[in-house]
This record gives sequence, structure tokens and C-alpha cells, in this order.
Amino acid sequence: MTEENILLVEKQNGVATVTLNRPDKLNAFNDELTFKLQDAFKELAKDNSVRSIILTGAGRGFCSGQDLQNRNFSDNTSQKPSLGDSIRRRYNPCIIAIRRIEKPVIAAVNGVAAGAGSSLALACDLRIVSEGAAFIQSFSKVGLVPDSGATFILPRLIGATKAYELMITADKLDAKQALEIGLVNKIVPQEQLMPEALALANRLATGPTKAFGLTKRALNKAIFPDLEQLLEYEAHLQEIAGHSDDFQEGVKAFLEKRQPAYSGR
Repeated sequence: MTEENILLVEKQNGVATVTLNRPDKLNAFNDELTFKLQDAFKELAKDNSVRSIILTGAGRGFCSGQDLQNRNFSDNTSQKPSLGDSIRRRYNPCIIAIRRIEKPVIAAVNGVAAGAGSSLALACDLRIVSEGAAFIQSFSKVGLVPDSGATFILPRLIGATKAYELMITADKLDAKQALEIGLVNKIVPQEQLMPEALALANRLATGPTKAFGLTKRALNKAIFPDLEQLLEYEAHLQEIAGHSDDFQEGVKAFLEKRQPAYSGR
């Protein structure tokens, strides 16, 4: 079923604001939202009037990751979707588009950024967050592997030791902690998040866009040179994890709102 206005794109004075708009689901991803996000970044890349971009979420969350209630993960009698194929078609193109677009992309993180939602924020060039923002590598909660570039980008931003800890514990990283370890650029009160993001985006939109783009290209080559290969490897590993008993138990427990009983298989 098509959801009306599931993704909002507003352009003004050289700034495009892209808003994930499923607030009742904490902007969790379904198929439609990922494909619309891909299309939006393709159009923004071609639009020379857009010189900086803000990515944010409607309501009280940035993005809570995959909408588990939207897929047949836990029904043993149904044909289950291929996680590897889903990542290749849906998530990886979004991450690649954000890294390839030669315009600054600011994540305005207004609440929880979990799972693929966290990966989405990490792929952006800059992160301004509200005081109530939080990052959660929630994949292990359902027996999965971090994907959408998380295993590639997060260690490069904060180091492998802390990244691995966050990935296997799925502990919440609040805004203050994220600033302390260099994951975000700035914390602001909730009501100041969009004004601060817009002020920065407007400043960048009046800057030397070509130089900004070439700088991003150099940064990609310096620290993200193998991103696309790693995205493919994550998809391969997620396909394996998606066939595990632990994944089935993790999703079932999530939907039943109880603690999972993992077997390690």
C-alpha cells in the first residue's frame, strides 16, 4: 500500500530539506521509503540549484531502521525475503548516493537513529543532533550483522574498538556521548535543531560548491575507497545471518515484545 507523502523534499535558497515522513513508525524503512529516498538523491544530484542538503525525520525520531512488522521475517510458513537482496536493492543505493553526491549532506538527527537509520546518519557528511538524539547499532538485537555501511563507516569515525563494542552490545549512544567520541558535530536543544541545520546549510549553499564537492571526492578516496565492496560484503553476511535460528527468534521476540532466547545457531 502506498503511503501518502512518505518522503518530503523542500527546496529553498539552494538548500534541499529531505524529511523521512513515517512519524508513527519512528520513520522506519519500508520498501517504498527506501526507493523514494534513492530517487530523491538522484534528482538532487542533477539539480544545480541545490547546493546543500539536510536529511532529517518527522516527529520524535530520525529513523528506527527496518520496519520489522512490514516484512514476513517471522512466519515460518511464508516465503521469506532475501536479506542480502533487500540490502543490495534498497539500502546500499541510498548510502552510495549520499557518499557520491558532491554537495554537503547534513544529518539533522532529531531523535533515535537505530539500525539502518543510524547507518544513514553516519553516511552523511555532518551531523547536528538534538539533546534527545541517540544512536543504536540495533542489529544484534535480532541476530543480524550491522549493514548499510555501518561496519565500514563507524570504525573510521570512532575507531574499531568502540565501534565493535556498540555493534555487539547494541547499547544506546546518547547525544553527549556521541559528541565526546567525535561522532557528531554539534548538540542543540530540540527546538533549535532545524534552525541550526538550516543556518549551516545556508552557509554552505553560498560557498564554493565545486570545491566542496571535490573535497568530498578526495575524502571518499582517502578514507572510504572500498565502500561499495564492503556494502556488498555486508549484504553477503546478512544473507547468512538471515538464515540463522537466532534471527528468527530475535524477530519473533521483537514482535511478541519479549526477551529473545538465543541458541547461538
